[in-house]
Amino acid sequence: MPLSELKEWVSQIATLTKPDQIQWCDGSGNELESIQALLVRQGTIEALNPKTRPNSFIARTDPRDVARVEERTFICSEQEADAGPTNNWMEPSVMRTLMRERFIGSMRGRTMYVIPFSMGPVGSPFARYGIEITDSPYVVASMHTMTRVSQKVLEEIQAGKPWVPAVHSVGMPLVDSQENKIADVAWPCNPEEVYVVHYPETREIWSYGSGYGGNSLLGKKAMSLRIGSVQGRDEGWLAEHMLLIRVTSPENKRYHLAAAFPSACGKTNLAMLRPTIPGWKVETIGDDIVWIAPGENGKLRAINPENGLFGVAPGTSEGTNKAAMDSMDQNVLFTNVATTKDGDVWWEGMSKEPPANLTDWQGKPWTKDSGTLAAHPNSRFCFPMSNTATLCDDWESPEGVELDAILFGGRRATNVPLVVQSRSWQHGVFMGATISSEQTAAAEGPVGVLRRDPFAMLPFCGYNMADYFAHWLSFGEKIAEDSLPKIFQVNWFRKSSDGSFLWPGFGENSRVIDWIISRLEERSEGQQSPIGLMPNISELNLDGLNFEEGELEALFEVDPESWLYEVRSIEQFFERFGAKLPQELRAELIELEARLLQEQGAMV
Repeated sequence: MPLSELKEWVSQIATLTKPDQIQWCDGSGNELESIQALLVRQGTIEALNPKTRPNSFIARTDPRDVARVEERTFICSEQEADAGPTNNWMEPSVMRTLMRERFIGSMRGRTMYVIPFSMGPVGSPFARYGIEITDSPYVVASMHTMTRVSQKVLEEIQAGKPWVPAVHSVGMPLVDSQENKIADVAWPCNPEEVYVVHYPETREIWSYGSGYGGNSLLGKKAMSLRIGSVQGRDEGWLAEHMLLIRVTSPENKRYHLAAAFPSACGKTNLAMLRPTIPGWKVETIGDDIVWIAPGENGKLRAINPENGLFGVAPGTSEGTNKAAMDSMDQNVLFTNVATTKDGDVWWEGMSKEPPANLTDWQGKPWTKDSGTLAAHPNSRFCFPMSNTATLCDDWESPEGVELDAILFGGRRATNVPLVVQSRSWQHGVFMGATISSEQTAAAEGPVGVLRRDPFAMLPFCGYNMADYFAHWLSFGEKIAEDSLPKIFQVNWFRKSSDGSFLWPGFGENSRVIDWIISRLEERSEGQQSPIGLMPNISELNLDGLNFEEGELEALFEVDPESWLYEVRSIEQFFERFGAKLPQELRAELIELEARLLQEQGAMV
């Protein structure tokens, strides 16, 4: 598309939204400094102590605008069936009318920023381009970190590369319909009218009413996952909610692992893993989004399309993720954390005892007797990938890296072993399709209340998830089994009968990675179970760890009765997809049940 057509689109959006002025962003350091200074003047961000956190800032949002709003996120495909049962859908023409009504004059009194950005290195065969229009300078500053904002994107568009049009407004004009001026606020938003809307067929994104990053940084979840997954389906690749790491063994052999975990399941910790066992090294390539595509040799290659890291702060500490803490020494934008009297930051879990005289995430004085949290549970840190203490030197390789293994995991106190390898690619897709985390103890049944989050993509798949399962299965048809990555399921969170964790987790998870690599190298045989291949205890490097009697066995226990209950739970989940569910997954469930019944019979 020539730039004249892009400029015409920008002009149309300006005519609709009526900003005071238009600013085209170039991605320069001077531009970022100017935006940061503007945000400080507006009171949206506050500079932290330059001696302890150089060029770092804290933002405090409106208390009503603190997280992604899944119930206000829509996939407006032409046909409702294409959105599927896991997405909110509205007929596209109805939604377009609704959006147009919201956006008329929505930028009055504000500057409209035009942000040309790339997900992936500009010029990479993996790269996909977008233009985000926004009236939020906070979004401009954050997009500078999370994407590659560059004039080169315009050159790629001029050369004919496709791009995703993305429009965002905080939904708070500064001039009303009677031409009266409205006073601005530090965090403008319209929380009663939030919409995050995707049109898969036209690759468009429209976001209204929220300034929070997950709803407003449209290169991230909206483009890289929701629209990206549709592009991947149509173009033969995968857009995934995954981390990506390089693992180097003591023999200096390199392996690349991607992992899909739902929230609160240790994704960022694994992305920045510092192994506790000698000789092993883990380097970060990405912590949240991975694009996977067949390479020239037929094997799958992977890339992190992001340029920054946007992580949850609470629970992050020197003990849980030292690499993350080491990565936050400069150039960080914190959102909704607490601040100390000397201009630094704090959140729950950062230290055992909170510092005295904190200011909480809403800007109020706070002590440990306040009866509230100092930092919001979804408070964030945002920094460029170049900050990352464990960063892989060639993380920006335009060709990506060859993928050796894929891990799936949830937070399960029961049933799911520490690590198990799939029996085949098809079985591995079944594992991914049935990922779950326990939320609360169940009133009946031995498993607990589960939230199924297939491939950790429940909020992010831009089309019918049954078709998404079929797309994953198709790689097993196109690529030879021995050329595909091996698939494993992990669970760091299994508990004993007294409620304590059986596995120490964190850096000790490198021992599980060690066994996974041993399977890739065919050094370990493992043992078959009804749910897949598990380690022989002797194959695990447990040097220096102490377990009570029976704890190791409990980590790998596969109880047929509990698993048959799980089969019923999976059946109920699969029913949501009706006839669209791939028969291969139904077959895997039937075979799982048969193996469990056989095991149960052998135990009688």
